[in-house]
Amino acid sequence: MDPVHALRDASATPFWLDDPGRPQAASALVADTRCDLLVVGGGYSGLWTALIAKERDPSRDIVLIEGEEIGWAASGRNGGFCESSLTHGLGNGLDRWPDELSELERLGTQNLQAIEDTIKSYGIDCDWERTGSLNVATEPYQVDELHELAALAARYGSEQTVLDADQVRAEISSPTFLGALWDEEGTAMLNPARLAWGLKQACLDIGVRIHEHTRATAIAEADPGITVRTPYGRILANRVALATNAFPSLVRRHRLYTVPVYDYALMTEPLTDEQLASVGWHNRQGFSDVANQFHYVRLSADNRILWGGYDAVYHYRGRVRAEHDQRPETFATLARHFFRTFPQLEGLRFTHAWGGAIDTCTRFSAFFDTTHRGRVAFAAGFTGLGVGATRFGAEVMLDLLGGERTERTRLEMVRRKPLPFPPEPVRWAGIQATRWSLARADEDFGRRNLWLRTLDRLGLGFGS
Repeated sequence: MDPVHALRDASATPFWLDDPGRPQAASALVADTRCDLLVVGGGYSGLWTALIAKERDPSRDIVLIEGEEIGWAASGRNGGFCESSLTHGLGNGLDRWPDELSELERLGTQNLQAIEDTIKSYGIDCDWERTGSLNVATEPYQVDELHELAALAARYGSEQTVLDADQVRAEISSPTFLGALWDEEGTAMLNPARLAWGLKQACLDIGVRIHEHTRATAIAEADPGITVRTPYGRILANRVALATNAFPSLVRRHRLYTVPVYDYALMTEPLTDEQLASVGWHNRQGFSDVANQFHYVRLSADNRILWGGYDAVYHYRGRVRAEHDQRPETFATLARHFFRTFPQLEGLRFTHAWGGAIDTCTRFSAFFDTTHRGRVAFAAGFTGLGVGATRFGAEVMLDLLGGERTERTRLEMVRRKPLPFPPEPVRWAGIQATRWSLARADEDFGRRNLWLRTLDRLGLGFGS
């Protein structure tokens, strides 16, 4: 049977958002108001900023506004991997910040634990599982890379186990698996939408004012603070944290630093006991493959398989539009790859097929800035690791807004911004050339062509 037939009844709604427990949206802001801190954006970045700010100073009056509903965009559409890495992997971190990578790894480990502690302390029901993850080789040349990655991880205090083909297939049974690297501590699985909704409730419980369906349209100085306009009123704030990520920043100069890249995922129906037994997966790790065009895969709490990644699609001029959320040609590719990986699951159906925008920058990990004489802070560029790294980014923004010199604000990663993307049409052409070259490298034993080697020399190469 053609694998595409498994898509015939798939819903276009992201699986995580297709939940009868989805909370009712908070009321829109329909009058002028004042606050100490305004947070613009109701995804993870904004929610963590509001929550941590209130925890640091319970007397602070904090308002969070969201143009749609809490968690509706990337925070409710992702694969539900929560990783400790702040640098999009050790390789990328080593290429960019070799002198502070040990500190970045330590801060990332602390950040992951702080997320777990917050989930427990606020009683957030988001199917948190500290399962770890596998990085899987599916081509013979990739097996050597696993040993190199394990040696690199050991240099920075992480014990990761290299598995041969028999060992990895004992964990997750696929004829395509030739080996894997098992990181048992650095990744947790969760339900991403429920995490966002749980953070929303935690914010409300400690006194954060939240307004949904309230889009920020402009920002300006208005002594003694900052004014942000919305469709029905203005907000005068002493400080503002911009957490809009893939969406155009209110500060125009920031728009050159990020582009929205569309990512896609499928979710299967729940596996029967027999189907699950045929795959194994006793330790419930998430996994991804070593290729440049990689898949990310995991089990849900009710034993569905989420299968995402591979295609990363940039649209000319970088517009974020609802029609980009569906891409049948990518869904067909993902379905074929799924059944090639798990032929024993032939006949399984996909119940959901969706996509969404990820914000990326030229260094593939978060960057930070302040404007308006230090009264406005900005964080973006998380490139798919925002489930975990946004909490760290929230702490950085709050440190910057407070004028504090901390171990976070001293980092070169925080002090320096990435190179901006060139204007169109050069931007589009460069991104397409990079995508084509990465695909070619996967077909040519990992060898990087002249274009990729040039990007590497310029500090723009993808190294995670």
